[in-house]
Amino acid sequence: MSLPLVEPDLALLREGRMLIDVRAPVEFAQGALPGAVNLPLMDDEERHLVGIAYKRHGQQAAIELGERLVRDGIKASRVAAWRRLVESHPDAIIYCFRGGLRSQVAQQWLMEAGLERPRIRGGWKAMRQALCARLDAAAEQPLLVVGGLTGCAKTALIRALANGLDLEGCARHKGSAFGRHPLPAPSQIDFEHAMGLRLLDLPGPLVVEDESRHIGAANIPLTFWRAMESAPRLRLEMPLDWRLVQIHKDYIDDLWEVHRQQFGDWLGWALMRKQLAGSLARLRKRLGSARLARLQRLQALAFREHERGNRQAHEAWLAPLLTEYYDPMYRHQLAKHPEQRFLHVGDWESCLEAARAWSAEARHSVPGQPA
Repeated sequence: MSLPLVEPDLALLREGRMLIDVRAPVEFAQGALPGAVNLPLMDDEERHLVGIAYKRHGQQAAIELGERLVRDGIKASRVAAWRRLVESHPDAIIYCFRGGLRSQVAQQWLMEAGLERPRIRGGWKAMRQALCARLDAAAEQPLLVVGGLTGCAKTALIRALANGLDLEGCARHKGSAFGRHPLPAPSQIDFEHAMGLRLLDLPGPLVVEDESRHIGAANIPLTFWRAMESAPRLRLEMPLDWRLVQIHKDYIDDLWEVHRQQFGDWLGWALMRKQLAGSLARLRKRLGSARLARLQRLQALAFREHERGNRQAHEAWLAPLLTEYYDPMYRHQLAKHPEQRFLHVGDWESCLEAARAWSAEARHSVPGQPA
């Protein structure tokens, strides 16, 4: 009996189809397809042993060992997990690394349990190749980069655009010394897949925030990064008081809300304090010991005031963080690239309008793009 197949079409991801990843947990952690659930055929140790058998004695020996390792109660529990998911998501699709033996076994066992579900032809590898091809194609699209001093709400501007690609959101990191997210960062593969998934709905001109190639633990793919380096730019300029409100929202209010939701009030507060104190301490080399010690004292005082209900006390250390660390660093980067030319320099609203105007013009200039 032939087992059903579906082609490795990125429409599966755009449609949000439920995907069952039957690879081992260690493989899933290295990178999965967006939205997939890991319900493995074999755990990490079982996969390791079967891999050794395959290398030493060939495929048949590996299959026989796998059947001995995953049998009886173990097999029943894994089939039950697949069955529960398929019954709640009748359109679910199965995949393994190459769409081969493991996904076929999962299909066969499900079939024996009375449920027929297809597997992806070529598996994870074929789908990843398609996503990477989408990333490479994006590097050929018209691209606009939005820069500016820290606290100018560049990410908010990107998110306000229908054709904005939020790289920091894909990386789960704000792209700064204080940008780490409380939840674990995605693997490099998952970061690229998140980019690819967003790009499925962005076939035309793209607008991105000015980033270094490294966003937290993630690296922007090289072809896309090179396109960013040569792209036209806008530069946001906002007064210090305005930026201070924004950075307070990013570094204190929003960060606290995420920690509180994830860990509760007591542990969330302790972890947020630890994260902010650690982020500040890592700036010792750039700030110098004396300036760092002063900011650390101000930060500690701000935390105590925050606990008394005075959240605005954080401005005492956030303001010099902007003027003594972020602003000089940004201006240094500008001075290093005198060749950069800006299509527009202005406040948030004017840059938003400039980005929309550029996008409309770029769509007109590309054959086949809707006006």
